[in-house]
Amino acid sequence: MHTNEGLVTAAYVVAAVLFILALGGLSNQEKAKRAVWYGIIGMTLAVAATVSAAGGQTVLISLMVILGGIGGWFVANRVQMTQMPELVAGFHSLVGLAAVFIGINADLEMGAALAAREAGTVDQLAGFAATIAAKSAVELSILKVELFLGILIGAITFTGSIIAYGKLAGRLSSAALTLPGRHALNLVALVACFFLGYVYLGGAGLWTMLLVTLISGAIGCHLILAIGGADMPVVVSMLNSYSGWAAAAIGFTLGNDLLIVTGALVGSSGAILSYIMCKGMNRSFVSVILGGWGGETQAASTVEGEMIEAKADAVVQAVQDADSVIIVPGYGMAVAQAQGSVSELTKRLRAQGKTVRFAIHPVAGRLPGHMNVLLAEAKVPYDIVLEMEEINDDFPETDVVIIIGANDIVNPAAQDDPGSPIAGMPVLEVWKSRHVFVCKRGRGTGYSGIENPLFFKENTRMFYGDAKASMDDLLRELD
Repeated sequence: MHTNEGLVTAAYVVAAVLFILALGGLSNQEKAKRAVWYGIIGMTLAVAATVSAAGGQTVLISLMVILGGIGGWFVANRVQMTQMPELVAGFHSLVGLAAVFIGINADLEMGAALAAREAGTVDQLAGFAATIAAKSAVELSILKVELFLGILIGAITFTGSIIAYGKLAGRLSSAALTLPGRHALNLVALVACFFLGYVYLGGAGLWTMLLVTLISGAIGCHLILAIGGADMPVVVSMLNSYSGWAAAAIGFTLGNDLLIVTGALVGSSGAILSYIMCKGMNRSFVSVILGGWGGETQAASTVEGEMIEAKADAVVQAVQDADSVIIVPGYGMAVAQAQGSVSELTKRLRAQGKTVRFAIHPVAGRLPGHMNVLLAEAKVPYDIVLEMEEINDDFPETDVVIIIGANDIVNPAAQDDPGSPIAGMPVLEVWKSRHVFVCKRGRGTGYSGIENPLFFKENTRMFYGDAKASMDDLLRELD
């Protein structure tokens, strides 16, 4: 028995190290594939160790793991890269739901353990109930706190992730829901949850935790509904952090060291990424995570002028006359799956001796790193894919900029219009280049619903059409 426990502990330590290596490797595109394998091996080792330590429940747990694995494989194979943000939000919701179920089950097990202790039948208990029965009064109080936090964070994560999924999938409006006194509502609901937690700690029954589940679930819905479409990339990262802390709370409840470490890694990395993204969008981190941003700015300026359309031959002519070209990818490229055509266009232009680079905004797409993954998939060389800070000063010396399905990240209103919803957000200063060509489906304002003055500037031409079809047109003109 002790030997098995030692092996499980050793496996957990190795898995934790592999998870840390995986996170570290994902910060570099060239090491990302190896980092993913570190994560896969670490998770396989962790699951195998957990199943082996399950005692008499090994068969049942193995069956659940197999069913879950098949379900995950099926879903992942059906999901397109453009749907990855929705998939991530969906997975976050499952972590939150698991935290709620485990918390409720822990309370039921606690009741059984205490009843057995009073009846003198503790020796008949097994598993988690037996562990609870051996705890002191102080340890039981700590367990109740862990259980409360797991349910609170888990319910917020669950409902918030479902709302995020709905917004990302277009099934809910991307506009921020700004109810009167919404901050007060959130505060009152949160205070009510902690009061119920205090009552529960004092000896109240499971009904308190069921109420906490309902109230915190409502908080999760309201928090995410109050965040507008422009901030959805931050929401995905923020929910990732929430799911990590929920997992850590589960780990404390179950006494599982690996779950605590893994949850802390996910929670802290998600929080750091959310902070970095908020900084990149000039948003208040606290305001965004509390669902407070959206709809409280001055009236935006009216955009005047006319959008001028350009055909493929005009774009090709400008590109052939250019020495330097910068391509700015956005979510429209992902939707059209145009990365392969963009990669081929890049290859041909570089073969002609032109300098071609990519400018990546921190929140391009609807998921952090979305554009980097697509370009890597299309085998675009890593060294020509640059972050905003690395390339923004180069636009004045650039001959042609081609924007593919991006909107807010190239919107000059962020700098020029104090009344714009994105005022102060750092953007790619593409308008400073000699020629700008914007490839987009139509004349709409895009996902966040914010008008873009760039489209009306004298050096900007609109190249309408599906991103992939438009890039293919350019390739044919280059032949």
